[in-house]
Order: sequence, then C-alpha cells, then structure tokens
Amino acid sequence: MVKLETQRLIFRELESNDDENLFELLDSDPDVHKFLEIAVVNIDQCRDAIKSIRNQYKMNGTGRMAVLIKETKEFIGWAGLKLEHNVNGHEQYYDIGYRFIKRYWGNGYATEATQFFINYGFNVLKIDKICAFTDKDNIASRKVLEKSGLKFIEMFDDNGNEEAWYEIVNTQSMVLNKILNTK
Repeated sequence: MVKLETQRLIFRELESNDDENLFELLDSDPDVHKFLEIAVVNIDQCRDAIKSIRNQYKMNGTGRMAVLIKETKEFIGWAGLKLEHNVNGHEQYYDIGYRFIKRYWGNGYATEATQFFINYGFNVLKIDKICAFTDKDNIASRKVLEKSGLKFIEMFDDNGNEEAWYEIVNTQSMVLNKILNTK
C-alpha cells in the first residue's frame, strides 16, 4: 500500500465527520470561494459533497482527499485527483485540485499536495495526462499549477467565466506508447 503522505502532509479519504471542518473552517470563508462558481452556504452541501466524493473513491479509485498537517494531524483542506467529465471539450479526464483553509495559504501546501498527486497519478494510477483549470485571475492557483509542472494550454469559457486550462503529460507513458506503436 502506498503511503499517502509527504514530508509535511498526510492525505486520507474524506469521511462523514469531516463535514464541520469542511464547512466551518473552509467553505464558509468567502475568500476561499472568491474564484469559484458556486459558493457553499450550508453544511448540508458539504455533507452531500462528502457523499459524492466517497462514491468517487468506489467508482473511480480516486477522489479528493483530506489534507492534514503530519505533525499535528490538523485538517487544513483537501486536495487530489478527480475523474471529471465534459469540461473544455474533454469528455473525460483526471483533474487535479485543492482547497485550503485561508490561514494555511502561502506555506507551499498546495504545491506540495499537487506535486504529490501528480506523482501518485502517474506512478501508481498510471494516468497518461492530468489536467486542471482555474479562474484566469486566480494568480496564486495558476502559480501552484505551473510550479507543479503543469503547462498553460489555453483560455476557455466555462459558463461565462474565463478559465485557464493546464495539462501535464506522463512522459513515461509517452515513451511506452511510442515503443508500442512502432512495433
């Protein structure tokens, strides 16, 4: 079993008792939702999201994970891969995402988590490509994606919002595909 941790962080499945952490510490903060299309206004939305994420674990073998500080076991947000559908002309793709409690911004946790899940996606799940998108004006998130190795591909319209689309390709997968296609 692969350890879901970095030097500073632990990742685990989101559980039903994470609802208060998600709502009170994270999703009720308007700054956290500044660049998101849909604001969370009550704890029931968090409960529904957790149920949906837990279903993704069963159906897709992956989903957003709770992020804890290794030293204190304190919940600081979520991060991870999610199988997404029908965004920017992509019928199905793996999306990498993250959301952290504001007081933990600026500590490199988003980059650390993103790099971990890219590595996990490529080396454990054997994903060929990982994508992400963020509001064009969310400079901090764009920097996280770029520091993590994702390349800006294009701007696109997502329900009236201009978004920046990013991708990273599993180079090991590309080499293997070339070898297999030349035989």
